[in-house]
Amino acid sequence: MSFMESIRTVLSKYADFNGRARRSEYWWYTLAYTIVVLLIEAIFIFPAIGQMSTAAAENPGAAQMPAMGVVGYVILGILSLALLLPSLAVTVRRLHDSDKSGFFILLGLIPFVGGIIVLVMVILPGTVGPNRFGPDPKAAELPAQA
Repeated sequence: MSFMESIRTVLSKYADFNGRARRSEYWWYTLAYTIVVLLIEAIFIFPAIGQMSTAAAENPGAAQMPAMGVVGYVILGILSLALLLPSLAVTVRRLHDSDKSGFFILLGLIPFVGGIIVLVMVILPGTVGPNRFGPDPKAAELPAQA
């Protein structure tokens, strides 16, 4: 699955928690999300933090977040809210691919180790062939064998 196709699939299944998602779909979407967040931070937030530290060095106690940083945080907040459902949905579908319930995503709420457990589960390959959550997404892309 290509980069753009993966992102298109995740966004077209905005709140679809049914079915299965391939590893490539999950990881291409995660990469795109991370790149967008880093770009917003590099353009708006990091320069604002630099301005704050310069202002604090010149006049201790008077440093305030520049408007550019506030705009960056607002954009990040809107982006995070807009992509919350697709991010949760693709993670649940990824868990379904390895025949695990979507409720396993709640393990991420366990401090320190929960996120690592979920990370390992989304890294592992999915079950070969159909499972209780649907047909194998890889099988749909493979040419039919005679």
